[in-house]
Amino acid sequence: MAPSLLDTFRVLSSFEPPRGKLRGAPWEAYVDWAISQGLAPLAAYNLEYRMGGGDAPEWARDRMMSIYTGSVNDNVMKLVHFKRIVDQLEGRKLLLLGGAAFAEALYPHVGFRPVLDIQVLVRRMDVDGFAGYLSNHEFVPEPDTTNSGAARVVSDGRTPIHIYADVLGANRREQLAGIFDRARPMKVYGQSVFRPELEDALLLTALDQAHHGYDVPWLSFVDLRELITGATWMGGVYSRPMDVPALLARAEAFGLERALYTSLAIVARLFPEAEAAATAAFPPLRRATRELLDRGVVGPVSTPGRSSALRGVDRLRRLLTGR
Repeated sequence: MAPSLLDTFRVLSSFEPPRGKLRGAPWEAYVDWAISQGLAPLAAYNLEYRMGGGDAPEWARDRMMSIYTGSVNDNVMKLVHFKRIVDQLEGRKLLLLGGAAFAEALYPHVGFRPVLDIQVLVRRMDVDGFAGYLSNHEFVPEPDTTNSGAARVVSDGRTPIHIYADVLGANRREQLAGIFDRARPMKVYGQSVFRPELEDALLLTALDQAHHGYDVPWLSFVDLRELITGATWMGGVYSRPMDVPALLARAEAFGLERALYTSLAIVARLFPEAEAAATAAFPPLRRATRELLDRGVVGPVSTPGRSSALRGVDRLRRLLTGR
């Protein structure tokens, strides 16, 4: 039986893909979709170097390999440039989120995880100061065209930087302070750059997915797979078992129990190898709430190739995050 689009995704998003599983895969549908979802660099590496071509047609391998090469170069350029900017910054605490925090901590190669933008979480009082600091390095304000929820968006024409503050809402600043207190240093970027602790990183990723109504690249679910399973392929800051009691306590304190359930339920459906870890961390929601989320969000979002966004994104955001 020929592999489905979901089967193809599972194989090519694995860090240890099985050989001989992709004969007759739907390459015409997969390649464009994988590129749009940020999955092509990892898929290309798997096909070329782990699977002996994986029975993929030459055009598909060539197209995705060009994306992989571009991702490696683009990531290095963006992250090295950012390091040069913030390396001498002192007396601040900046938390890297998303791809900039995950590319080298969750993935065996920095090129596997495209970094389209750099996301930075700062205290509210530091938003203007950091934006002003970046303006000295040719970063100018840009409109927030993706509805990211950032307090500021600036760019030098190559790299957008999204500056976030009060991501838990104005009434949870004490809880947000805890995220800053627990953050781990990223010494390669100097004295002022940190990344969230494992449990906080997972919750902030779920929050971001919920904020966008789960209309996010599937690469974000690969991030979550690695976070919930403790980044077993790496030996870094996120390579440890999830502290489930701490995760659930913080989800309740942050008002993110529904978002956490939804994100983990999607991961459980997409990745059989992560199902046990994901379901073990489900928050204790009412059965009716789980069924509503499964039917209205988890099921539709877990369908690869889905071309339409979920309806009522603003209402969904309020349901999942209370904001």
